Amino acid sequence: MLRRHATGFTGSVASSSDDRDGCGVLTIFTVPKPFEGHVGIIQKNAIGSWKRLRPECQVILCGDEPGTKEVAAELGAKWVPAVERNEFGTPLVSSVFRLAEERAAHRVLCYVNADIVLLSDFIAAGRTVAAAKRRFLMVGQRWDLDITEQLALDDDWEAQLRERVKLAGTLHPAWGSDYFVYPRGTIGPLPPFAVGRPGWDNWMIYRARSRRIAVVDASACTVVIHQNHDYGHVRGGTGGTFEGPEAVLNLALIGDASRLFTPSDATHRLTSAGLDPLRGWTIDDLKRRVRAEGRVLAPRPLRAVYRALVRAKKVLWGS
Repeated sequence: MLRRHATGFTGSVASSSDDRDGCGVLTIFTVPKPFEGHVGIIQKNAIGSWKRLRPECQVILCGDEPGTKEVAAELGAKWVPAVERNEFGTPLVSSVFRLAEERAAHRVLCYVNADIVLLSDFIAAGRTVAAAKRRFLMVGQRWDLDITEQLALDDDWEAQLRERVKLAGTLHPAWGSDYFVYPRGTIGPLPPFAVGRPGWDNWMIYRARSRRIAVVDASACTVVIHQNHDYGHVRGGTGGTFEGPEAVLNLALIGDASRLFTPSDATHRLTSAGLDPLRGWTIDDLKRRVRAEGRVLAPRPLRAVYRALVRAKKVLWGS
């Protein structure tokens, strides 16, 4: 049975007057690209969907890209312009997370990419996880969908969008993570990764596992929608986030490919019945545990044990 912590998803920080003002249960933050052309349309769709969540959530837009100030005012979001950037002008993840945590009205925060539409099941999922775990990182897969128009966020918009996903959406591979829900201070200070460049999202899951924080895969209980777009904004590449000097810098900060985790490395799965610990004894479950647990072992004596397990795994399973 789940036990709701006093400081869970509906809880508040020490100075909680903002909660009593009706800001809701969650602080959602992002760092948008310029609000221009197709990207501008889908970003307004995304932010509009967050503002439609109930109970109402605090929304923070970080950065001073063209249009950010105006959209924040139009949609009722908080604007935080002074974000640190790298030599290419790209905002730094470390700065965005720090600024959001300093200004969040709520204990539980959610970083989400600015092109992601969230539906009502997202709040329900977060509440369930926070009721069960004091320290957690909630992640999950997304659905890719072509959206070119401004969404009419009327009374029936969510049902219509779910139907579009059912008919034309594609479940994205588990490699990329577009959102992270976590209690303030859980992850700690972050390296100066470039936003929107590869690897840092995978490293976030590694970081949580290395700190013995519960990582919950909410894919089965949430429809998180990525609005498809091109990648012409990436500097120094030819259109893909895995190209260019900023990708190289991010991967250098990660330091080792073994730190690139995915939702498959979660410790729990969210189901309709609640949290399901991923501690099964099928071959797939054992492989996942050896892969994930082994990569976060820190004490040297345990590394030898891990290497022995890996060798045994190769003999038993041939991989």
